[in-house]
Amino acid sequence: MISIKNLFKKKNDAAQPERRIEFFKKKYKREQQKKITAQERRHRIRIYIEKAGIDINHQKLSKVFFNIAIVINLVISGYLIYYFSANYGITWGTVFASMAVLWVFVFVLLIFSLWIMFYLAVDLKIFKRKNDLEEVLPDFLQLTASNINAGMPIDRALWFAVRPRFGVLAKEIETVAKETMSGVDLKTALEKFASRYDSTILKRSISMLNEGVEAGGKIGDLLNKIATNIQEQKAMLKEMSANVTTYVIFITFATIAAAPFLFALSGVLIEVVQKLGSSLGATTNVASSVGIALSFSGTGVTQSDFRTFAVVSLLITSLFSAMMISTIKKGNIKSGVKYIPIFMIISLTLYFVAQGVAGKLLGFFI
Repeated sequence: MISIKNLFKKKNDAAQPERRIEFFKKKYKREQQKKITAQERRHRIRIYIEKAGIDINHQKLSKVFFNIAIVINLVISGYLIYYFSANYGITWGTVFASMAVLWVFVFVLLIFSLWIMFYLAVDLKIFKRKNDLEEVLPDFLQLTASNINAGMPIDRALWFAVRPRFGVLAKEIETVAKETMSGVDLKTALEKFASRYDSTILKRSISMLNEGVEAGGKIGDLLNKIATNIQEQKAMLKEMSANVTTYVIFITFATIAAAPFLFALSGVLIEVVQKLGSSLGATTNVASSVGIALSFSGTGVTQSDFRTFAVVSLLITSLFSAMMISTIKKGNIKSGVKYIPIFMIISLTLYFVAQGVAGKLLGFFI
């Protein structure tokens, strides 16, 4: 007779291959899901880079950033080895431990920083392309309307309205024309073109154009009205920007003129106090008749510490001031990126000039 124990053992042995098959199926599904996720991520990154008009391979870019991080780490490592061994006599064990920390944390930080800077540059490039496209869109729509009123079909009217001065828009319309010639529907090609830009104006214009084509109305008059509406919207934005010019002037003056001058005067005041303290001695009793003693000992705030504080404060102030001005005038921060280095350079230059002039005046009077 077969015992109960052997019976269960046989059942488990019979079920074991099924469990293995189920296990490998689940493992295969997880691996396939990971591959699909990685492919989708690479596809999104490729589309994002293409929006900036940059033709570059994501994998090659990763290798370039990896090599750059290695070169920078090698330079830093060589400098630290020479500096610490020559000046402080630190043992090689400490140096190698420092190198290990450098190659673990600093290397990862460098890779991360390079990718952040790359994506910031790509994002700004996308924003610039969108602005350039919106700038010439009304003229393009009016030329297209003229071609349609002359008897051209919509696809040929779009193609013959292209001019070299349209720049980004000209290349995009050429792409649309190639897609329509290869058999793609005009509506699909235009929607694909609009989806590549985060532009509300462009998407609304393409949407109204497609609706007009489907409704069978007068496309030429519709495009003229769309172009007129875009131009009126731009004029309204310029008028709103002109109304807040006073705030822009105030913020600009406070950032690049008043702040550097006041910081320079504060530095001169610190220097005057330090000279007075050194001339009066380490400790001086003042107004001894009332028993009050004033001590001039101690270091306090040094000139170099205050200069560092002033430079950092001016840089931060310039950064946020440029962002505020861009938000006030343009309605977004990205338009003010070009003002950030200008504000920083002017404010620091005026600070050092004012500090030098005030230092010479101080030496002349004291």
